[in-house]
Amino acid sequence: MALLMHRESNSCGSNSKQQMDASKYVRYTPEQVEALERVYAECPKPTSLRRQQLIRECPILSNIEPKQIKVWFQNRRCREKQRKESSRLQTVNRKLSAMNKLLMEENDRLQKQVSQLVYENGYMRQQLHTVSATTTDTSCESVVMSGQQQQKNPTPQHPERDANPARDANSPAGLLAIAEETLAEFLGKATGTAVDWVQMIGMKPGPDSIGIVAVSRNCSGVAARACGLVSLEPSKVAEILKDRLSWFRECRCLDVVSVIPTGNGGTIELVYMQTYAPTTLASPRDFWTLRYTTSLEDGSLVICERSLTSSSGAPTGPTAPCFVRAEMLPSGYLIRPCEGGGSIIHIVDHFDLDAWSVPEVLRPLYESSKILAQKMTMAALQHIRQIAQETNGEIQCSGGRQPAVLRALSQRLCRGFNDAINGFVDDGWSILGGDGVEDVTIAINSSPGKFLGSQHNTLSMLPSFGGVLCARASMLLQNVPPALLVRFLREHRSEWADYEIDAYSAASLKASPYAVPCARLSGFPGGQVILPLAQTVEHEEFLEVVRLEGHAFSPEDIALSRDMYLLQLASGVDESTSGACAQLVFAPIDESFGDDAPLLPSGFRVIPLDAKTEGAGATRTLDLASTLEVGPGGARTAGEVDLCNQNLRSVLTIAFQFTFENHYQDTVAAMARRYVRSIVSSVQRVAMAISPSRLSSHMVPKTLPGSPEAVSLARWICRSYRMHTGGEFLQIDSEAGDAVLKQLWHHSDAIMCCSVKMNASAVFTFANQAGLDMLETTLVALQDIMLERILDETGRKLLLSEFSKIMQQGFAYLPAGVCVSSMGRPITYEQAIAWKVLNDDESNHCLAFMFVNWSFI
Repeated sequence: MALLMHRESNSCGSNSKQQMDASKYVRYTPEQVEALERVYAECPKPTSLRRQQLIRECPILSNIEPKQIKVWFQNRRCREKQRKESSRLQTVNRKLSAMNKLLMEENDRLQKQVSQLVYENGYMRQQLHTVSATTTDTSCESVVMSGQQQQKNPTPQHPERDANPARDANSPAGLLAIAEETLAEFLGKATGTAVDWVQMIGMKPGPDSIGIVAVSRNCSGVAARACGLVSLEPSKVAEILKDRLSWFRECRCLDVVSVIPTGNGGTIELVYMQTYAPTTLASPRDFWTLRYTTSLEDGSLVICERSLTSSSGAPTGPTAPCFVRAEMLPSGYLIRPCEGGGSIIHIVDHFDLDAWSVPEVLRPLYESSKILAQKMTMAALQHIRQIAQETNGEIQCSGGRQPAVLRALSQRLCRGFNDAINGFVDDGWSILGGDGVEDVTIAINSSPGKFLGSQHNTLSMLPSFGGVLCARASMLLQNVPPALLVRFLREHRSEWADYEIDAYSAASLKASPYAVPCARLSGFPGGQVILPLAQTVEHEEFLEVVRLEGHAFSPEDIALSRDMYLLQLASGVDESTSGACAQLVFAPIDESFGDDAPLLPSGFRVIPLDAKTEGAGATRTLDLASTLEVGPGGARTAGEVDLCNQNLRSVLTIAFQFTFENHYQDTVAAMARRYVRSIVSSVQRVAMAISPSRLSSHMVPKTLPGSPEAVSLARWICRSYRMHTGGEFLQIDSEAGDAVLKQLWHHSDAIMCCSVKMNASAVFTFANQAGLDMLETTLVALQDIMLERILDETGRKLLLSEFSKIMQQGFAYLPAGVCVSSMGRPITYEQAIAWKVLNDDESNHCLAFMFVNWSFI
């Protein structure tokens, strides 16, 4: 019996196993697969109800169990995931292979450069040994004579040009000869050792990096070089790079005067280009160049360019007043196809910008290869990478707008701001007479097309419309990082936009949203809300909409109050890109925000200057317009004092634009001067407050609150700490005067006080300098920051649980954690101490916090 039961059990087990195997391996007909694929395209992960419904709706699936259909969808999702991962890995492999090839070529180039330097070093050693071994006057004379003979018979720099000086550069053959010379010199710079390249710090090559970026060392003019990978074909890359207006923000215009085809399938173009001046204190540049486009034997495309000068016998290009003719030395683009698609790009920019024609303090802007690399060479590579990722669908933008439209808006903001800074006469700008003080320049433009010529713009058609007025000013900043300043201006608009607006401005703003760049923030109870639109691949630039809530000019307007909107562009706000230009540009827009809406940009631009090592520095913040002199003598300032013995300097340019009616021109001009002077004063105060450098220990910073109330608060903080913890907070010999306040102010740990209320209304009332640095704010803006805003969720819960202990025991130690600054940057700290501060009457005054060993992440 037992044997029979065992056999029956084995028989049942065998049958169930066969049934399970039969259900596991199901063969689907093509019609069944097609039906399942249609459902998968709509819903890759259907519910059990949806699968049962599918069986009922499709008779061809009636013989398949729901569990089997569930397994099919699981396998289908797995295959899709594997396919995407395989495609991704193939793409990464192609990138790595191309980058490996690029790095090997770069290594070969560097090896050649090392060999050349070793040879030159050995030759110089031999020459020095020969000179040191010579003791007679005759031999010394022979050395001098040999040097003179070398000077009399120098090696020709351009053999072809010197061998045929009588050639006609106005003829196609002469221009082709210049083009071939340009090609040879450019390739020598792009792939050889024609220029001593030094890699820029922080530019690490990799498959997802921008590429390899280098700057020149010890060469004429300024030069920069970049190599990178993009997933676009060479012809598309060449088309983008030749359209310099689309990516070079300082390019005002580019006209192709003439196009000459060459016998080898290439083209020669005679190009005239104008560029903006980055500040109000220097003249813009223009270029007259020959651009040669051709292909090499390996299939690479080359676009090389150089200036045509009178010495070359080439045709003279157009001239324009107020422009300084600069020279482009052989530059260009080498675009090589990659296996599997994409391109390897070599970019070389080499210029002589005639630095002697600008004030001495601004010459670093025209003598720095690093600045050239950031604003032109890297900009070209970043623009191509941006378009490549947009083409591949890797970038998603908010607001329902296409990436190309948002790029066009960014370009219009920058161009409008550059136009405001330069104020070209041929655009209709003219300087208005001043009020005796030359710190602010006023320019007006009554040209009907100035308001960006929108077809839908009716404002300029009004009979009372007078035009556009621009107020400009420039400042020299000392020891203020541009990224930090612009980020502060972006996050704390109330710090610089808190000014009175006269009746004209209020009336104009009711009629048009384009009248005033930014209204007084005290009229916006809700403050500002930043709505992101788009950002570049490397997060170098942010396009956003700023909503200023609850706008009202007077009590009677409260019922009709409305929000105000600004289209804003912020760039260079990342501190990792130290040394880069930073700017904040914005323009009022209406709620409809059309793609072709007229824009009237205003804003700030901060350009860092290379550190100076000679002489005393300039004062920390001063007006430049009245102190600069052009020429070899350079600028002179009265009472120059370098308070911090630092040399980090930058130029801040401010430009604000207004519309005005004919009969209100003088009123608006006076208002604009007050407006910009108020902003200059605010920026000076902010720059002094956020400067990382500190004054000497025997000097008191201007931001030190030296009032009797502050002195009493410092004394209460120290006394309460000693009372509750039993330890000494500060080592002070005497509490007389403001000694306690000074030591508290300069304490290395962040110390801050807030109201005793442990709810959303608990705000900070005091912080020492380290506390202000940690919160990235000033004493004025500190009172707008709530306690819960800087703590993360864990920190808020922990403090809430410890609050009763603090109030009863008097203090509590909080473990290490993470908080955020007023600008949203995460901060770590090793420990936090909270204690109750009592006043002279032993009453609760506030809560004090000390964050020990804090740092930004």
